Amino acid sequence: MTASKVPRDVVVFYHPIFEHHLEGIQHPECPERLKSIRRFLDQQGFWKELRRVEPAMADQKWIESNHAPSYIRRVEQACQSPPAVLDQGDTVVTSESYRAARYAVGAAIEAVDQVMHRETKTVFCALRPPGHHAEYDQAMGFCLFNHVAIAANYALQRHGLERVFILDWDVHHGNGTQHSFEDRADVFYCSIHQWPLYPGTGAASERGRGVGEGFTLNIPLPAGSGDEVYFRVMRDRVMPEIEKFAPQLILISAGFDAHAGDPLAGMQLSTEAFDHLTRMIGQAARRVRAGGIISLLEGGYHLAHLAESVWVHLQALNDIAGEL
Repeated sequence: MTASKVPRDVVVFYHPIFEHHLEGIQHPECPERLKSIRRFLDQQGFWKELRRVEPAMADQKWIESNHAPSYIRRVEQACQSPPAVLDQGDTVVTSESYRAARYAVGAAIEAVDQVMHRETKTVFCALRPPGHHAEYDQAMGFCLFNHVAIAANYALQRHGLERVFILDWDVHHGNGTQHSFEDRADVFYCSIHQWPLYPGTGAASERGRGVGEGFTLNIPLPAGSGDEVYFRVMRDRVMPEIEKFAPQLILISAGFDAHAGDPLAGMQLSTEAFDHLTRMIGQAARRVRAGGIISLLEGGYHLAHLAESVWVHLQALNDIAGEL
């Protein structure tokens, strides 16, 4: 897989500490995930040429916009006696996990700043640990802090936005993100995911509650769904909701574990599908004149397919940046 030019219009957030989370531990969500992305891009001759930004550690007050202070302390304390397990067995921490998670949140909120200050139109955050399963006071599914939810809160509170759209195409439903916003109308949460599958949430009947009713859209799909199924639901269900909601900012929980080769799920997406899905979001963003698109890495556990999928996603984001 090759490309003719360096994607210079998309900004990539990355910090070396992301590769120290779970260092030395046998786990699907391993440092090799980011290393494989770096290695692939370096082999293409582009890693050093990307517009990369190294984020600062997030202020705790922004983490508290989505998580209980007692839970944040619990994560920090667990990392002082590693390795430690924070849930029923999936979510492990090591000595650098707390710092890595705070830097991941830093990447998410600085990405919002870059878009709001018109320094770029598209951002990809190459971060670990992932975030969309993390609840208000509970770690889940490899996730510590829910950086996409925090980014949405930050955009609303710091930059005064009124409407943020979150598209979660990770193969697993983002229970934590949905629960963060299901009673609100200023954030629209949409998830396309395999059903049934961990964590067991995300039924089509879950549409929000109170003033938030109608601002949650779950699209559960059976195992084996491939490119054309995803393209159809994007065209017929997701893009119309984006156009109706008219968000000022679009966030993507970009999991790549719906790839046909991923070991943790049973979907059949091709690598090229992530290019097409990204460009479809770009089309919707142009129609509603959204301020930008920020993509944050979630799942994806086949190293080679993850790296290739991120690469086509980056190229699409780069082209979109010149069109928004």
